Amino acid sequence: MTLLLSFTLVNAQPLIRVTGKIQDLKFNPLQQVTVAVLGQQESTLTAEDGSYTIYSKTTSFTLKYSLLGYKPINIKINEKVAGRIIRDAILVPNINELEQVTVTNKQNQLSNTSTINIADLSSLPSVSGNFEAILKTLPGVSTNNELSSQYSVRGGNFDENLIYVNDIEISRPILIRNGQQEGLSFINGDLVTRAKFSAGGFEARYGDKLSSVLDVKYDKPDSSQLVLTTGFLGTSLSSKYVANKSFLLLGLRYKNNSSVLNKQDNKGSYNPNFGDAQLLYQYNFSDKFSLSGLANFNLGQFKLVPEDRETQFGTLDTQLRLNIAYNGQEIDSYRTAGGAVTAIFSPKPNVVIKWINSYFNTKERERFDIEGRYIFDELETGFASGGFSTVRVNRGIGTYLNYARNSLSSQTFSSEIKADQSFENHTFSWGVRFEQNKFKDDLNEYHLTDSAGYILPYDSKKFFLEQSIKISNNVDIDNYTAYIQDSYNIAKNTDLQLGVRASYNSLSEQILISPRLLLAYRPTSNNKILRFSAGVYQQPPTYRSIRAYDGILNLNQKAQRSYNTSAGFDYAFDGLGTRLKFSSEVYFKYIDKLIPYVIDNVRVKYLSSETAKGRTLGADFSIGGEFVKDLVSYFRLSFMKAEQDILGDSYYSGQNLVFPGYLKRPTDQRVNFSMFFQDRLLKSPTYKVHLNMLYGSRLPLGSPQSDHYTDNFQIPAYKRVDIGFSKDFLDDYALRKPKLLDKYFSSFIAYFEVFNLLNINNTVSYLWLKDVDNVQYAVPNYLTGRQFNFKLILKFKNHQ
Repeated sequence: MTLLLSFTLVNAQPLIRVTGKIQDLKFNPLQQVTVAVLGQQESTLTAEDGSYTIYSKTTSFTLKYSLLGYKPINIKINEKVAGRIIRDAILVPNINELEQVTVTNKQNQLSNTSTINIADLSSLPSVSGNFEAILKTLPGVSTNNELSSQYSVRGGNFDENLIYVNDIEISRPILIRNGQQEGLSFINGDLVTRAKFSAGGFEARYGDKLSSVLDVKYDKPDSSQLVLTTGFLGTSLSSKYVANKSFLLLGLRYKNNSSVLNKQDNKGSYNPNFGDAQLLYQYNFSDKFSLSGLANFNLGQFKLVPEDRETQFGTLDTQLRLNIAYNGQEIDSYRTAGGAVTAIFSPKPNVVIKWINSYFNTKERERFDIEGRYIFDELETGFASGGFSTVRVNRGIGTYLNYARNSLSSQTFSSEIKADQSFENHTFSWGVRFEQNKFKDDLNEYHLTDSAGYILPYDSKKFFLEQSIKISNNVDIDNYTAYIQDSYNIAKNTDLQLGVRASYNSLSEQILISPRLLLAYRPTSNNKILRFSAGVYQQPPTYRSIRAYDGILNLNQKAQRSYNTSAGFDYAFDGLGTRLKFSSEVYFKYIDKLIPYVIDNVRVKYLSSETAKGRTLGADFSIGGEFVKDLVSYFRLSFMKAEQDILGDSYYSGQNLVFPGYLKRPTDQRVNFSMFFQDRLLKSPTYKVHLNMLYGSRLPLGSPQSDHYTDNFQIPAYKRVDIGFSKDFLDDYALRKPKLLDKYFSSFIAYFEVFNLLNINNTVSYLWLKDVDNVQYAVPNYLTGRQFNFKLILKFKNHQ
């Protein structure tokens, strides 16, 4: 038994430690080179001096070195005994992969972006299953809805985030108002090769939004591969094929999360069905020219036939209970179809020119007609009087009716040219873009409340519907943009990037100029980096921002403008038996032109006729590393204060005219904490634990009964713990691998996940009800409860 235990412990530890340096043909160190042990999950990136350390669990293995713009190389290693070895390598520029020249080491250093660890995607326990779930663990990102792929960054709203897939800007559906209606986001995580995220201070090459950039790449894979993921919440299949001059990526996904939605207070028949198909094909005609095409079709339908609801809430002194019996149904659907064609031309090895043309068509429909008959009671709070079930007094009996027949059709066409040219000590970039947007919007909805025989709001001489909207809009918006930027060395350890964007919007008829600066300084120790950024960020009016909640358009709206500054510090050091990286950044944003809004679940309701000024300041901190070998864990903490002052906003309190001044923005979440920790079982290392914790402090909320913007109400803090357990039957740590699985699969992983482990009732929004005295009550809409999930990830062997 002792001998067997010793054998197990020896085989669970790395056998070979490899160190070395990676350089180019001029013997300059190369950083961000990916070093991977083929057939194992071990990989790392080289430091700024080109050095790396990596471990192998076997004595015979192959190391692969790869960096964008260079030919990948493989080095075979065959050692007789365990130990430490040194392997240096020189990478040669690759002119065949034209796209790789666009990203240089200098741009990576100057960019205010963080690289997302793609390997974490499958391990992160997530209800939505969307790629954006991993963003919610990043510093500066706020969320309070596990069903949604929407996120806010450093005080901004959902509409202020840029998303790119292979340099193609992606837009999102507009009509969706609840997270449970959301299906599959555009990004297919199975096809992602690399991804970067910036929470602010991003480069001039990126578009005209105020908050953040997510830059995702679908690149050429290392080899052909077939991956199947299936579980209780859906199924996905991805195929990757590599030929001599071309490659093809195909992704198919289906999602049905009815088992999760059934855990909510609203009971009924949930039938959410979402599916999509994506295809990317690239062909290299020569060393100088290649052509790629991306096609996408996304279809979603959410159907609900509600039955009843019981929600109990309040304090220890005042307990309230709402019971609702429903009639009717809700059917929401959306469909997105389109694609892009990209031509890549490289007349010289240091020059890349891209011509990107894309077209997307989205059709959205909302259909609901739901009657709710409700009883609203206050309960006894003493145990002696029967506990929290005996009714003390009835607060209201009535009926409400929600009706909508809304449809929106949007078309987006864009054509863009981007160019990058690398010189000895700097990289020059420029681009021009034209975008045309067409919107056809038909709104027809109303809300009616009947309490004890009175239609509310009550007027003995008038009858009118509350929140009644009936309007049709047709809007065309054209955008013209251009940018230039240059990244270069101004001293041995100092890099500078200067850029400027210019844009014209046909709606606002403004010419906008947005200069941006990034500065990076690296001390001689090479394990630290200091960054500073400053810039102007302007967001032209969009259809969503000019449309008020009642459907009326403000065609005179002007662009929003923000002045951003930030300072960051990164430090890599050895501690706790591993290499750790600490990152921090402080920032301040002053917005002198802001369109105020309120947030209801995942819908942004703009006060389109108003203008405000705002300010946001905060600090983000993170630390991470391989606390357990091969498994990356990280901890993030953010502090933020976001406020706004609506210009000219005033109201009477009694006979006094009150100017509210600065109030909290709807995204003013003062504290955010996230943790993603992974571990192995000591005696069974093929078993892993994946723990994801999220905390977001309270969010301000105004009462819809008020005729001016307020922040006098609050959504409670968001607290969530998700945990996953996995078993990789073909893990390199396994002493014995099942022969049948090993014959057909390169990886066979089973996951068991527990969502909302502590079964916390998180509030996402409120149902507002009034009694006959016109007193309004906020009834919380809770998110999902505890839920179990099982899934399999199967990677088939390539038998070519």
